[in-house]
Amino acid sequence: MVPKKVFFTRGAGRHKDQLQSFELALRKARIEKCNLVKVSSIIPPDCKIIPKEKGIKSINPGQIIYCVMSQNSTKEPNRLISASVGVAIPKDNSYGYISERHGFGESSKIVGDYTEDLAATMLATTLGLEFDPDKAWDERKQEYKMSGKIVRTHSMTQTAKGDKNGLWTTVIATAVFLEE
Repeated sequence: MVPKKVFFTRGAGRHKDQLQSFELALRKARIEKCNLVKVSSIIPPDCKIIPKEKGIKSINPGQIIYCVMSQNSTKEPNRLISASVGVAIPKDNSYGYISERHGFGESSKIVGDYTEDLAATMLATTLGLEFDPDKAWDERKQEYKMSGKIVRTHSMTQTAKGDKNGLWTTVIATAVFLEE
C-alpha cells in the first residue's frame, strides 16, 4: 500500500481515565471510529494533501488507517502540553518527510515551528542542501524555499493545559494517510 492522500487533524480530551481522555482527543480530531496504525515519517511521492473535512468524509467505521501521530498526556493541573506534526514536501515529487514532537511548557508556535523545521531539515539533508543548523528556522525556511527544491512546509499542533482538577488531559496531532 502506498498512500495517495494525506490530511492533518488534531484534538484534545479530558477525563478521569487516561485512555478515555485519549479517546476524547480522537473524537475531537474526528478519527475515533478508525483503527489506527502508527507509521514512521515518509510522505510518498505524489501523495496529495487534502482538507481535513474531505479526509474525514472518506473514512469508514472500523477502517484501518495509517497515521503519523504525536501524542501527550498529563494529570498535572495547569501543565502545558503539546503534540505536533510537521511536513516538508520536495518540488521534484520525490518523497517528503513528516516529523512529530510532543512536549511540555512550549507554546503552539514553538512546537509547530520545531516540527516544521525538523521535517524540512530531514528533507534538506536527503536533497543535499547546505544549511547552518544554528540559524533561526525563519532564515533556513527562506533558504530552503529559495533553493527551489523544497516547495512546501506545514505543521499541525495541539496544546492544552492540564485540567485544574487533576483529570487526565491528552493532546494529539496526526497526519492520516488514505489509499484513495
